[in-house]
Amino acid sequence: MNVKDERTQSTIRDLVRSVGGDPETFDGRLIGDLIQTCLKLIPDGRDTGQLKLMNSALKEMRYAYRVFNRYAGTRKITIFGSARTPEDHGDYLAARAFSAAMAQHGWMSITGAGDGIMKAGHEGPKREKSFGLSIRLPFETTANTVIEGDPKLINFRYFFTRKLMFMSHADAVAVFPGGFGTQDELFESLVLVQTGRSNIVPIVLLEGAGGVYWRHWNTYLRKNLLDNGWIDPEDIDIYSIASSPADAVERVLRFYRVYHSSRYVGERFALRLLRPLRPEQIEQLNDEFAVLVKEGFIEQSGPLEGEDDHLELPRLSFVHTRHHFGLLRRLIDRINGFDDAAGARV
Repeated sequence: MNVKDERTQSTIRDLVRSVGGDPETFDGRLIGDLIQTCLKLIPDGRDTGQLKLMNSALKEMRYAYRVFNRYAGTRKITIFGSARTPEDHGDYLAARAFSAAMAQHGWMSITGAGDGIMKAGHEGPKREKSFGLSIRLPFETTANTVIEGDPKLINFRYFFTRKLMFMSHADAVAVFPGGFGTQDELFESLVLVQTGRSNIVPIVLLEGAGGVYWRHWNTYLRKNLLDNGWIDPEDIDIYSIASSPADAVERVLRFYRVYHSSRYVGERFALRLLRPLRPEQIEQLNDEFAVLVKEGFIEQSGPLEGEDDHLELPRLSFVHTRHHFGLLRRLIDRINGFDDAAGARV
């Protein structure tokens, strides 16, 4: 079988049209590619278990995206932490206070839908501003009482599809103390930002008053990873440790003080800003962050050719080396730290 032959291609295009799609658009061609990939499984020598895994994973992702896309214009924070934290524990109280404060600023919370920190992350904003990403485990089979029965509760069979949704929809990540699962989620978040495989977002670590969990964790990270050269000094900037829920809220909101979002447009990395910068500020960025620029300079402009969203926002753009993402986080921090640039012109 050859899925590239014209007869098969014509059939695929007809299928796309039959459900209201346009096979000549970019999105329509992507749908066609998905159909081709599925057809290629027939002669590939796969087994039934592999087919079941791929089928279930694709269904999980499709359904989760459908739920989240209804709230595409709202900032969201992913909250990780132990399911075993008691409701009278300082970490639990801090998570509830933090998530409530974020909701007051218009944010929605995403948690794993279990008890402990996950439930606290829902109690703060209440179910109206909460998403629950539940995983089917023998010892965790139900969602917490806040999110149970809500249409924003999504059940996953696979950790990898669940993790994808935690990060792909997060405008920020807050992590409270926890065990293997929490550490796994935290380190995956750090690695995705460090390697440029996800958007750069603030990753804030916090706990209840008097806690030493993150101080000990940070000591371990610096002595065993940084001192041995297994991470770069700039990678430490990917996360921050907050002193209180209020401090954590401030750290998240500060990240979006001037910076709005970013994306690659061809070879150029475009940072959308809420307001333009002054020429001397752009010159400072070029002096301080030249190592991030593969060729040319950091320049200010309107939307780049090929962009189709947030067209009203000014941009900074440059040809990025696609290295030093911790330093790219520093660049965003520097932009957010500039004095009010109101009145500057693009």
